Amino acid sequence: MPSWIGAVILPLSGLLWSLPAGADVKARSCGEVRLAYGAKGFSLADIPYQEIAGEHLRICPQEYTCCTTEMEDKLSQQSKLEFENLVEETSHFVRTTFVSRHKKFDEFFRELLENAEKSLNDMFVRTYGMLYMQNSEVFQDLFTELKRYYTGGNVNLEEMLNDFWARLLERMFQLINPQYHFSEDYLECVSKYTDQLKPFGDVPRKLKIQVTRAFIAARTFVQGLTVGREVANRVSKVSPTPGCIRALMKMLYCPYCRGLPTVRPCNNYCLNVMKGCLANQADLDTEWNLFIDAMLLVAERLEGPFNIESVMDPIDVKISEAIMNMQENSMQVSAKVFQGCGQPKPAPGLRSARSAPENFNTRFRPYNPEERPTTAAGTSLDRLVTDIKEKLRLSKKVWSSLPYTICKDESVTAGTSNEEECWNGHSKARYLPEIMNDGLTNQINNPEVDVDITRPDTFIRQQIMALRVMTNKLKNAYNGNDVNFQDTSDESSGSGSGSGCMDDVCPTEFEFVTTEAPAADPDRREEDSSASQLGHSLLSWSLVCVVLALQRLCR
Repeated sequence: MPSWIGAVILPLSGLLWSLPAGADVKARSCGEVRLAYGAKGFSLADIPYQEIAGEHLRICPQEYTCCTTEMEDKLSQQSKLEFENLVEETSHFVRTTFVSRHKKFDEFFRELLENAEKSLNDMFVRTYGMLYMQNSEVFQDLFTELKRYYTGGNVNLEEMLNDFWARLLERMFQLINPQYHFSEDYLECVSKYTDQLKPFGDVPRKLKIQVTRAFIAARTFVQGLTVGREVANRVSKVSPTPGCIRALMKMLYCPYCRGLPTVRPCNNYCLNVMKGCLANQADLDTEWNLFIDAMLLVAERLEGPFNIESVMDPIDVKISEAIMNMQENSMQVSAKVFQGCGQPKPAPGLRSARSAPENFNTRFRPYNPEERPTTAAGTSLDRLVTDIKEKLRLSKKVWSSLPYTICKDESVTAGTSNEEECWNGHSKARYLPEIMNDGLTNQINNPEVDVDITRPDTFIRQQIMALRVMTNKLKNAYNGNDVNFQDTSDESSGSGSGSGCMDDVCPTEFEFVTTEAPAADPDRREEDSSASQLGHSLLSWSLVCVVLALQRLCR
């Protein structure tokens, strides 16, 4: 071989030996990377025209590269932002479900109470006229307290309802005995006979059962929607750790640095990165699923025996029935009260009241349980509950499924059908490591993300505790029991508003036992005539005539 040929070959062989494995003799162009980088909104001043040595890189492979230090920093921040947006977008469904359904339910319940109060007021004004208007604050206070309980106020439902009937008895007792003067002490003595005499029949007991369990279920369910909304909003706003950010940069943008901006990550590679970055969120899943199960059970109660709509729609008729019972038993009630509390003093200047005419009999339009008023929510409770149950079921396992949902997005990965032509963290080739299981402790050997399994995220643990507390309250509401409640404004709520269980016997926890539905009682005594005889022995003849005149006008 001629000596000049050897002189040429030896330097060339030394040059080739010094190049990185797989590198072209001529540096490759970064034109494609420049286009992709500029499309992200970054300045092209950061990026070289041709590959440069990569010893300066801290995350991506230190081979010939199209990335400068500035580019790697900017793309690292970009990967963090994109990851945060991906999690927020992926959890959008569960967040909007709780936000929109909370609004619907709250709107419905509030207007249901407004409609019930208006219905009672209209009926009683039409039927009893001035008699009702002079005593209307008793009924207004009842609805005020029901609203306050629903919104999280410190109201004991049983005590409040007992107080309502006691006050109503005091007013009624004065009306049926206008010939006497009653002092405050005497009226207090009268109210103590409410339970013993049962002047209103069985209506107070039945209504207390129906109202307490329906309101407990309604308030707790709406509070559950509030907690679900808050937890979903908080958990969807992730704060990736430094180890996670490095893994995200390596997965999403190191292909840019290698001159492969169009090559997407392998699906399994993406799963391991996401499982490492979202390990704490996955740990929320167990408590979240228990919470959803409890919400579904209370939703069933709202459809069935604890249906607040079927309690509140006919509440005016039920209270009227109680008043009618008081009228029918007025003489016996008065006699027993006089015996227990003493003979009252005669009222000055009034003659003894004579009994009202027997034909004083106001007829009410019968209550039809199929009639469902349309509220601002634009629907009935049954339809609302059916809708929310479907949405709640879809939100189960939402947090552990986040990695799969994100990595299934074709804008993020190459998909499962392209396992050879995808980015595996080093080059365009198949990803070989196994996929990690869900949760923090299973990331101890995660090959992509450095996860400290000894330090659970305290923020996520707070959300787990919030769900656990709410689930316990839902279990109690399912069984008709109230518990100490703290609403979102930090106002302490009703403590022990009673079991709402018939005869103080509750079904076994989470054992679905159908109890008496409060929609329509068969023993209503012709419900259209309830509250019809308030004028019987209510006043002297002059007031009776006023009521009869109003009655005729309304007909």
